[in-house]
Amino acid sequence: MNAILAFSPILLTIILMVGFNWGAKKALPLSLLVAITIALGVWKIDLHHVLGYSFFGFLKAFDILIIIFGAILILNTMKISGAMAAINNGFNGITTDRRIQAIIIGFMFGAFIEGAAGFGTPAALAGPLLVGLGFPPLAAAMVALIYNSVPVPFGAVGTPISGGAMATLSENLSGVGANIEGFKLMLTKWVAIPNAMVGIFIPLLGLIILTRFFGKEKSIKPALAAAPFAIFAGLVFVVPYVLIAATLGPDLPSLLGGFIGLGIVIFAAKRGFLVPKKKWDFPIKSEWEKSWMSNETIQEPTENKMGLFKAWMPYALIAIILVVTRIPALGLKSFLASQTLTISNVLGIADLNYVLKWAYLPGTIPFILVALITNVMYRMKTKEILSSWKTTFKQINGAAIALLAGVAMVQLMLKSGTNGAGLESMLTVMANSIADLSGAAYPVISPIVGILGSFMSGSATVSNLLFASLQFETASILHIPEVLIVAAQTSGAALGNMICVNNVVAVCATVGCVGAEGIIIRRNAIPAFIYYLLIMFIIVVLISLGFNPMPL
Repeated sequence: MNAILAFSPILLTIILMVGFNWGAKKALPLSLLVAITIALGVWKIDLHHVLGYSFFGFLKAFDILIIIFGAILILNTMKISGAMAAINNGFNGITTDRRIQAIIIGFMFGAFIEGAAGFGTPAALAGPLLVGLGFPPLAAAMVALIYNSVPVPFGAVGTPISGGAMATLSENLSGVGANIEGFKLMLTKWVAIPNAMVGIFIPLLGLIILTRFFGKEKSIKPALAAAPFAIFAGLVFVVPYVLIAATLGPDLPSLLGGFIGLGIVIFAAKRGFLVPKKKWDFPIKSEWEKSWMSNETIQEPTENKMGLFKAWMPYALIAIILVVTRIPALGLKSFLASQTLTISNVLGIADLNYVLKWAYLPGTIPFILVALITNVMYRMKTKEILSSWKTTFKQINGAAIALLAGVAMVQLMLKSGTNGAGLESMLTVMANSIADLSGAAYPVISPIVGILGSFMSGSATVSNLLFASLQFETASILHIPEVLIVAAQTSGAALGNMICVNNVVAVCATVGCVGAEGIIIRRNAIPAFIYYLLIMFIIVVLISLGFNPMPL
């Protein structure tokens, strides 16, 4: 019964957003109220702590809002300056086929940015860039989220594994006398291999969703026509991805895989290698469905004779700064991460401390920083600069309510382990219930636990922090290979990015389709479910064959 009650705020969110097509800014505040009611009435958390945890969630939402603000500001700055118009023309010089553009920007460029920064940054950059090229905002949001999946286990220079799973598994591994570093490398390898096997087909899967829902013909046939190029793109990403994961660990597979793949795919597209002869495009704008379009005032690109090199400079600066500031060996990562603003003992609650790493958030460095550099580099007029900031503040309003309520609900559920009823946290109760019900079928269920974590928290890293230890312990009890089960957890946490509330709200805000979150979750559940089935099948087959890469 407690598990059902714990799950009810999530269930309500899904029903309202997916079933009734409510926008997140309406559904999430109501779900927060349900979570508060359960926390007070069932978990017996006193009102002071409930308010403290909720307010802490409001503060944590500010981190995400800074990232969204920075991404939108870059987009508006690029549009007003004329750089976006030049970039659009440049991409049309590579290819005018929307399928190929989606793969180059959404998958390859997004994978590189995921490897460098993570935490929702790829969709926040790739989505608006696709919109700038002429994609319907809803299509750009959906594709950007679908493609931000395979690279996620090694996002932000390996944070979901190094800073997520291993942060809690170290104690488990020490308890059984296992080699912690050896387990980390083996986990990295067996996260990469199943994800790579699925990842070969993810570019094609994204195109299937694109052409089925946004093509004039409403068919998957145009996607299948581009299957050779899509599968080729998947291969040139996953081959270096696996090789780097198996030899160098979790820091660089997505970053270098995306960088290498991006260069190869652009080279191939320019020369027409495997590119379909018949171009594919969206219907003319007058025929777009209302739900496809932006419901915000989006600044249209200003025509300009700016050179392509100069136009791309802001994005090049973003990529360079992300790499330089995210690789620990270069020294800047620790310095920027140490620049903090701290609120200790939020609302007087001991050890509830909010830390804003303002210099490390990609919203400030590089997004806002590069926007300011761009103002100078492009010699923008004061009126143009003010317009870009004003438009950005207006666009972010719609996401603020949803994020404040959503993150507050997550934090309340995360911290509900401290209560008067003697219960574990709501999320732990849910995960334990899933494990108890599954028994020997646990390998089928374990990715779902990872999905649950990222769906609610918006982060594969947080999902691994929450559940990697639980997955390890459950696998040990059931005598199932721990490495493979934790790999399934990490894969589930990654694919959950396609549909997690925070990411969907964030990308909708950046492309201007606030209110369409339910449509995105409902449609992206299709590729997410296919991804889950394939990962689960690979893990189950390995276990059924008696394979255990690292017996403990």
